[in-house]
Amino acid sequence: MESLYFLVPCALIFIGLAIKVMFWAINNGQYDNLDTEAHRILFDADKKQQDPASAATDIPENTSDDKNARP
Repeated sequence: MESLYFLVPCALIFIGLAIKVMFWAINNGQYDNLDTEAHRILFDADKKQQDPASAATDIPENTSDDKNARP
């Protein structure tokens, strides 16, 4: 019973801090744009930003049926 005198106020303080942090996050715009992060993993932005010079040096794979073609 004596532990309840300690645990109940600690729980109320913890709940109050959690609510305060939640409202701080909402007021600072943490939840304004929820879609950007969800779409970021779906679209590959690195290929769009690749410079043309490095793309020209890439050697394509040999897909021909020619036996004399280099491997």
